[in-house]
Amino acid sequence: MSLRIHVAGTPGQARVAVLRDGALEDYAIWRQGAPDGVGDIHRGRVRAIVPAMAGAFVALAGAEGFLPDTAGAAGRGVGDAVLVRVVRAALGGKGPRLAAADAAGLAAAGPPALLRAGPNPVERLAALYPDAEIGIDDPALRAALRPVLGARAVAAARFDDTLEAEIEALAATMVALPGGGALHIHPTPALCAIDIDTGAASGARASKPAAQLALNLAALAELARQIRLRNLGGAILVDFAGMAVRRRPMLAEPLAAALAADPLRPRLLGFTQLGLAEILRPVVHPPLHEVLAGPHAAGLAALAALARDCAARPALRPVLRAAPDIVSALHGDGAALAAFARATGRALELRADPTITGWASAGEG
Repeated sequence: MSLRIHVAGTPGQARVAVLRDGALEDYAIWRQGAPDGVGDIHRGRVRAIVPAMAGAFVALAGAEGFLPDTAGAAGRGVGDAVLVRVVRAALGGKGPRLAAADAAGLAAAGPPALLRAGPNPVERLAALYPDAEIGIDDPALRAALRPVLGARAVAAARFDDTLEAEIEALAATMVALPGGGALHIHPTPALCAIDIDTGAASGARASKPAAQLALNLAALAELARQIRLRNLGGAILVDFAGMAVRRRPMLAEPLAAALAADPLRPRLLGFTQLGLAEILRPVVHPPLHEVLAGPHAAGLAALAALARDCAARPALRPVLRAAPDIVSALHGDGAALAAFARATGRALELRADPTITGWASAGEG
């Protein structure tokens, strides 16, 4: 068995893929200029007590989080200083979820401040897979991580085309299944709905109920894998293909077994009266579809493309013409712009263009 963590760096961003025997098992994106903050320890100050929510809002440096009574808010008053740790990233317009931190050597008195950063995705996955070698294709990133990773951090080539295609497919809503079936994955603000579609998978089989059962059983491993790779969290409802509602509970045991390898330990809660499987997976880090959306993601994709162009064309003067929200997001990410300058040896000129919605220029010269 081979186990490897492969890290591909571009300006402001690193993509982290865990490969077991060549198959993608885990995936994360690390944005150095905009980390999700999970594991950060802050000195905060209680801003408001909210009995109806059984907790308190805590002012942090540049943000505000929620501290439940059960996690340390009970007995505190407005204005109290408190050491807290971020246990869930800010998601869907809501601030981070907090828990009281017992941080020896950190001062609880003083204004809100970030006192200690949590582990980045490379460090987190390195701890989850302690036997894995960690290949990093960016020398500067490898040097920055070596004090933590030590000899495990080695040089690596860029992601190959097969891995790039598999990662790109994680942004799609449809996943093809062997034999002609498909998963259709649709996140919403309230829950994630997943439909298993037979397609042409049952057409050649003599017994339709047996074919439907076989298709659904065969889909379970990929269902669990996609939930993990896309970091789907919260309520997940799965509509299995074809099977009568009364027969669907026979899938409970194999579905629970398929979910068991997930380190977040999602729970199968049962089946609704409509026959939908109810899965609850803890929400800790932002789901992949949120990470890939928005102007910041578009801006970092533009920087990666422009850096490749600069490598291929030494005389290119890097100019990026993009929508104003993309330009604003990049101006707010100093780490990405500095990384671009280091990687290319050239400063980037940003031009906001309100007539376009994405980015449309890859340089001049």
